Amino acid sequence: MRRIETVVIGAGQAGLSVSHELAAAGLEHVVLERGKVAQRWRDRWDGFHLVLPNCSIRLAGQGYGGSDPEGFLPRDGVVELLADYAASFASPIEDGVEVHALQATDDGFRLDTTTGPLAAERVIVATGGYQDDHRPAAVRSLPASVPVLASSAYRRPNDLPETGTVVVVGSGQSGCQIAEELHDSGREVVLACGKAPWEPRRVGGRDIFWWLDGTPFMEMTLEDLPSPLARLSPNPQVSGTRGGRDLNYRTLQDGGIRLAGHLMGEDHRSLRFAPDLADSVAFGDARYADIRGLVEMSARAKGLPAPEMPDPSPWHAEELAELPLAEVGAVVVAAGYRPTYRSWIDIPVAFDAMGFPLQKDGTSDVVPHLHFAGVPFQRTRTSATLCGAGADATALVDAIAQRDPVGVIL
Repeated sequence: MRRIETVVIGAGQAGLSVSHELAAAGLEHVVLERGKVAQRWRDRWDGFHLVLPNCSIRLAGQGYGGSDPEGFLPRDGVVELLADYAASFASPIEDGVEVHALQATDDGFRLDTTTGPLAAERVIVATGGYQDDHRPAAVRSLPASVPVLASSAYRRPNDLPETGTVVVVGSGQSGCQIAEELHDSGREVVLACGKAPWEPRRVGGRDIFWWLDGTPFMEMTLEDLPSPLARLSPNPQVSGTRGGRDLNYRTLQDGGIRLAGHLMGEDHRSLRFAPDLADSVAFGDARYADIRGLVEMSARAKGLPAPEMPDPSPWHAEELAELPLAEVGAVVVAAGYRPTYRSWIDIPVAFDAMGFPLQKDGTSDVVPHLHFAGVPFQRTRTSATLCGAGADATALVDAIAQRDPVGVIL
């Protein structure tokens, strides 16, 4: 059996940043990737753009060096950036290698892969924590006659049935962006909304990221959350398309998209929606007020006057209660993701009840020589993003070099 000192699983921003730091530390390793470099980014829909500005990209040893720091890279631009990053330090990537199972052994780990078994003394799982599309029970109960598509499988409007209203379930960043794209393509769209925060794209002539970077919002840790469940909460509604724009319930409604409360299910004749849209809007407005407080804090820290952030306009809308099934062309589900580590990592004690790793700064609390990268709130809110990948990788590899020695495998 082939033996390797350190195996990194996943060649996205987290795995590549870890690889960069391992190489800099002189630690032998390989990076196994099920597809190609940045495969999860390749799997995004055609019209995808980053939501954070390009200047927020902070990989290990490299920031954004392009000509448009205030812009928002499209999907293919992100893929190109990560591929170029991997090539810049000759990351030892073996693509097309999927890990089906990971087990602990007496002398390390066994990995069962599509190219055969491997042995490793140390494993760093960098597959990310948002791996499996979540389908709410109301979606799972829909009749087979209704085409249902996960947001991860959505690519472009023309792939959906040509007629009928498209119902988008989930109103986080992806749900709002997909709903807007479908509407702009000429489709009738209903957005089934939940409780999601929102923020303005620009404040005082600067991107909102410039104001929030370094504030407690971005630096929030798992211990700061009101509940571990908050790891599954949506990120603030905002868009990076068309140069970056506001995108929230008010802009969607003004653009002609019908809004409804969360999807409750169907009654053989109609899709039925909960009467809670106004509550969701109020929740988002409360989070906007929190953001406004953070911007004021940031302005004081920068020695600047607080920029103007007006109150949201009054909310007036007639909630959609039901939609006849005969009018439904398709349902796109953008209800977030869930971790699937436990489906292939045969070490049950390594995970909490939600399936997230029990870890501190990326190092397993219970399994020696097992590490993670790209986990939501691994260290801070930014851990699962292009913004936080570099700092997390540096901290993790520093800890490995100092406190997690393994024997050199020849």
